[in-house]
Amino acid sequence: MDKESNLIQLRKEKITDLKTSGINLYPNDFKPSCSIKVLKKAIEDHPETLGEGGTEFDMAGRMMAVNIMGKSSFIRFKEGPEQLQVYLQKNLLGEETYALFKKLDIGDFIGVKGPLFQTKTGEWTLLAKEFRLLSKAVRPLPEKFHGIKDPEKRYRQRYLDLIMNEDTQNIFIKRSLIISAMRHFFEEKGFMEVETPMMQPLPGGAEATPFKTWHNALGMELFLRIAPELYLKRLVVGGFEKVFEINRNFRNEGVSTRHNPEFTMVEFYQAYADYEMLMDLTEEMFETIAQKISGSTAIEYQGHTIHLNKGWQRISMMDSLERIGGVDGAVLNDPEALLKLARENNIQISKKDGTGKVLTKLFDALVEPKLIQPTFITGYPVEVSPLSRKNDLKTELTDRFELFIAGREIANGFSEINDPEDQYQRFLMQVRQRDEGNSEAHIMDSEYVEALEYGMPPTAGEGIGIDRLVMLLTDSPSIREVILFPI
Repeated sequence: MDKESNLIQLRKEKITDLKTSGINLYPNDFKPSCSIKVLKKAIEDHPETLGEGGTEFDMAGRMMAVNIMGKSSFIRFKEGPEQLQVYLQKNLLGEETYALFKKLDIGDFIGVKGPLFQTKTGEWTLLAKEFRLLSKAVRPLPEKFHGIKDPEKRYRQRYLDLIMNEDTQNIFIKRSLIISAMRHFFEEKGFMEVETPMMQPLPGGAEATPFKTWHNALGMELFLRIAPELYLKRLVVGGFEKVFEINRNFRNEGVSTRHNPEFTMVEFYQAYADYEMLMDLTEEMFETIAQKISGSTAIEYQGHTIHLNKGWQRISMMDSLERIGGVDGAVLNDPEALLKLARENNIQISKKDGTGKVLTKLFDALVEPKLIQPTFITGYPVEVSPLSRKNDLKTELTDRFELFIAGREIANGFSEINDPEDQYQRFLMQVRQRDEGNSEAHIMDSEYVEALEYGMPPTAGEGIGIDRLVMLLTDSPSIREVILFPI
């Protein structure tokens, strides 16, 4: 029997003894009067009102450390990320209660009641006048010194990671604050939050392979959404001219430090706006959120100082390939030379890839990793932008941008197609690509084209990867660190 199994067996024997003694191991009648966080704020603001003769507090949490010293003991219990020390005395609690305490284990939940006092070292400590067992743990927690070394175990048993690792707790507390700040930003700008279907008869809004499911009662195939885009734009047609959705998307793709098959994005759409207005809005949003979450627009990410204050670089894809990627300008206008350059850089090119696709793949390899500071890349080819409005002057390009920070894409936005015939022809182009073997190409959505035929105002829309934004603002190297339960 290994060490953990032996400890579990000993605890089960202890549980049997406690039950035989008439101890309720899982009561539900203890109600805390105060959280540790609130208590610490009271200590900070009004220490003069506290002391052994002052207010008594009902507190609860998980025991994390025990120091038994005969007839008195110190314990430390945890509530969320906060911890508090408790002092227990046999003569104050009584022999029976103190004996119960000594039978308990680290990891058990306890309830205590009493006033505060300061120890000789100055630490505020609760003097227990009452002590209760609230929930008995069967399994021992990992040893604090060794923690949880296996990353797969950390993700699979995230609850243990949260118990033992304060840094992990702080990441997800900060994630919640980031999403809250984002929601507040949109509401302040007059956007309305909406919800659109997660199961869709046609997957649309992005180039990606969907997950499939089946609806028994309707006898039809459905798809988990890859993006909410086409439904949100239907709402713009319907008169909701500033909308946003914080949404879960699903894409049947690989797992990496940047990708999880289930992920979170925010998508937003604004009528009478263009892609340049959205770039301005994005700069303002990131600056606002960083200031609120980190207290500064200069953040540290994996050894780089990233500056999120407004005034980010804006550069076209073609110019970036030349100026940042080191590609000769003459090569950019020579399809054969582009293919040769792609092969030299071990970039996989399909026979059916057009020049626009080749340029995008070269950009991904030669430019994207070098974009450390916030940079908007504009001028994406029509071939890789099936939902973006064509540029009025260069019709082979679109009014689209992608935002890159720390060498990865964070956001994608563009002026929307509101010409139904143009959108129909783009869908046909995607259908041809799909017939040629591109499983990620867009499916024809005739109902969306029909919606456009009723008229959509000039509109711009954008999607921002929330997981990647959280990675950035928590200095996390992998997307799996910022998703509670990654695949």
